[in-house]
Amino acid sequence: MSYNFHLLFYLKRPKNFIKGEMMPIYLRITVKGKHSEYSVGREIIPSFWSALKGKGTGLREEIRELNDYLDMLASKVRRFHTSLVEKEDEVTAVILRDHLTGKNTSNHSLLRVYQKHNDNMEKLIGKGYSYSTFQTYQSSIRHVKQFLQLKYEVQDINVKKVDFKFITDYELFLRIDRGNNAMSARKYIVHLKKIMLYCLGAGWIVGNPFLNYRNTAKAKARTFLNVEELDRIKNREFPLERLNIVRDIFIFSCYTGLSYIDVKQLRPDQITKGDDGNLWIFIKRQKTETPCHIPLLDEAKVILERYKNHRICRWRKVALPVLTNQRVNGYLKEIADLCTITKVLTYHLARHTFATTITLSNGVPIETVSQMLGHNSLKTTQHYAKVIDTKVSTEMSALQEKLLERNKEEEDTGDMKVMKLFR
Repeated sequence: MSYNFHLLFYLKRPKNFIKGEMMPIYLRITVKGKHSEYSVGREIIPSFWSALKGKGTGLREEIRELNDYLDMLASKVRRFHTSLVEKEDEVTAVILRDHLTGKNTSNHSLLRVYQKHNDNMEKLIGKGYSYSTFQTYQSSIRHVKQFLQLKYEVQDINVKKVDFKFITDYELFLRIDRGNNAMSARKYIVHLKKIMLYCLGAGWIVGNPFLNYRNTAKAKARTFLNVEELDRIKNREFPLERLNIVRDIFIFSCYTGLSYIDVKQLRPDQITKGDDGNLWIFIKRQKTETPCHIPLLDEAKVILERYKNHRICRWRKVALPVLTNQRVNGYLKEIADLCTITKVLTYHLARHTFATTITLSNGVPIETVSQMLGHNSLKTTQHYAKVIDTKVSTEMSALQEKLLERNKEEEDTGDMKVMKLFR
């Protein structure tokens, strides 16, 4: 919004002023009848000052230097005013004054707040946040920067400018320009929402811009290996040692539900006997630091025993000789081809397989599975439960048998009553 503004340089008489002494020069900025004052940090003897012109008078060098300085300040305010009008930003006397004093409200610009958030998150890696989570927020801030440059042609924007239209335009940018799928775009929108809720709590914005925003993206069904596919990989012997090692570690996660990073960091001392006398894994998930207590199935025990004396395990003092994530996923693609599996085989698929094929499909309660997976919310685990059609089919078949038995019992009881009537 464009508002007329007025600048006035004037002398401000201090207390106990003595004639002949210097007086400080002030700048008064007026917008819509409201003004804000600012000491320019210079002084002058009143007899060398023109109140009408708002300048020093005379030909002395120091007077010319002072007037040049005052002109520079006035030009700086005018240029900033013009930039605010061009961007249709709010214009007030305080905003114009703060631009001169270095207290510009751009300190509460979106990217500055975002960067401060990310800097704090980086300090908390391993203390509530994982490095991978930090990386996603680094990706988020890069996306916002690109969006601002493409959509608004600016390097940054005040947090007050983030509104419903900004959010919906940003979502379109993520889907169309960045090529993100619906769930990836939703993740970055959630990141932005976190930043804006922080600004709301800090009092930098007066309302929640996400109040009327709704994201309808639905999570895709989790892909997992069925029993036949799992057995095909488990029972296949490969000619290369590296493929056998990757296969074994992948199968280990299929029977424990551990993620790649948790398996890589798993130490022998984290595998101990539980109260039931059986071997358990006791760890905190690296991603969320959530405790995970997982009883070891025989398939997992065999793999641990196979590699307990492996040179890499002894050297790194770990339970399994896990390769880099990139190499593991590359080798899994080879394994999928050799086992004629058409699904995209990634290491994380093992975690999905544990949740579905190994546990939920075999009647393990979802609350127990959630605890073993280290989920903070049962909702996360429910994504797996939605895709187990075989379990639903089995349970409904069992229900059908019970209903048939009940109907047969009722028919038999009815026949007995009829027979008694004719006796």
